[in-house]
Amino acid sequence: VQLVESGGGLVQPGGSLRLSCAASGFTFRLYAMTWYRQAPGKERELVAFISSSGMTNYVESVRGRFTISRDNGKNTVYLQMNSLKPEDTAVYYCRRDENWGKGTLVTVSS
Repeated sequence: VQLVESGGGLVQPGGSLRLSCAASGFTFRLYAMTWYRQAPGKERELVAFISSSGMTNYVESVRGRFTISRDNGKNTVYLQMNSLKPEDTAVYYCRRDENWGKGTLVTVSS
């Protein structure tokens, strides 16, 4: 199993980013996928979940601003992040069961 995140960077408050997680080594369409984040000095937290059938759920702090989606043809899960806030600054990780990517850094700052 390999999970590779991309799309992080520096963005101003109110801006948008789209994170991608390219998956390989397993039958992607059969598995739920999740995005987590870890801010400096804080514990890692679940941000968004998408089931194999496309059902989604979000932590309350991002609901209405973030959208998780998946493209089973590309073995990729996405996290569209809009209206970004400084408190969204974190390393964002893709996860499938016990498998984690290495993360991509999102910095929201003016």
